[in-house]
Amino acid sequence: MPEINKYVLHNWEGLLYNGNLSEYLKARGQIVNHALETLLPPEQGPHKNLAAAMRYSVFAGGKRLRPVLVLASAEVAFGSADNDSVKAALNTACAFECIHTYSLIHDDLPALDDDDLRRGKPTCHKEYGEATAILAGDALLTLAFSLIAETKDVSPDKLLCIVAELSKKSGIGGMIGGQLVDIESEGCEITFPVLEHIHIHKTGALIVAAIRSGAIIGGASAETLAVLTTYGEALGLAFQITDDILDLICTDEELGKPSGSDLKFQKATYPALLGLSESKKVAADVTQKAIAALDVFGVEAAPLRDLATFVIERRN
Repeated sequence: MPEINKYVLHNWEGLLYNGNLSEYLKARGQIVNHALETLLPPEQGPHKNLAAAMRYSVFAGGKRLRPVLVLASAEVAFGSADNDSVKAALNTACAFECIHTYSLIHDDLPALDDDDLRRGKPTCHKEYGEATAILAGDALLTLAFSLIAETKDVSPDKLLCIVAELSKKSGIGGMIGGQLVDIESEGCEITFPVLEHIHIHKTGALIVAAIRSGAIIGGASAETLAVLTTYGEALGLAFQITDDILDLICTDEELGKPSGSDLKFQKATYPALLGLSESKKVAADVTQKAIAALDVFGVEAAPLRDLATFVIERRN
């Protein structure tokens, strides 16, 4: 496994938060992207087409929200951004982006959402074929755990906890389980508890795991971990409710994929069950719950507070 290059580890400027969330996300996104460039397999040798498909999907765009949450939570737990504990979270941050990208590749396949566009570009199976897309997703999934396991300067006990977090929250008890209930609910009348279950598991679980994993690396106490978990649960729900809303109100260009697909496939969404206006209210309420959970922290949690607002104000 290649190590993250020195540029990434020493170019840590821009991580100290100055109140400008756009600059903060850009700085951290660049560091995550440089790390991913190093850690993903190169496009050479007998597996070059598979490596190309992996890189194509990882670098197709995206907000890098989950990696940023890993790093920001490590900062809150440690109390500072410019420290070795936060830098040590970078492998885990990249692992979460690999898991997220793998889930998108598989979601786009004909057997699931059958989408032709993702982030304004042809989906992986359109560019490389279904078989290679499936394998690219599988390869990113397994790479994620390798990145965590081979992290230096983090205790084995912490790494074991993170592997448990990620495997549980991305598996049947989290993202994958939520996706299945989502599929089975298409075209059906469902209750609010079922809808909430889908959103909490399909999207929220991985966001919670990212926050908890960063906090674990940062040495969070049980009390800090509990607070950040409450924040993550509310943030994850707000994120998916907002996704439901954006699918109705945004253009194809804004979303980077066809809008209105939830309505077309009769997906279980908040607007479908509660209406657009009430869905916006619920999203705002859970966002405020996320922000309120951080009251026990000081300025070190400012990025997480602003990220919560960003989640419901975004347009893609």
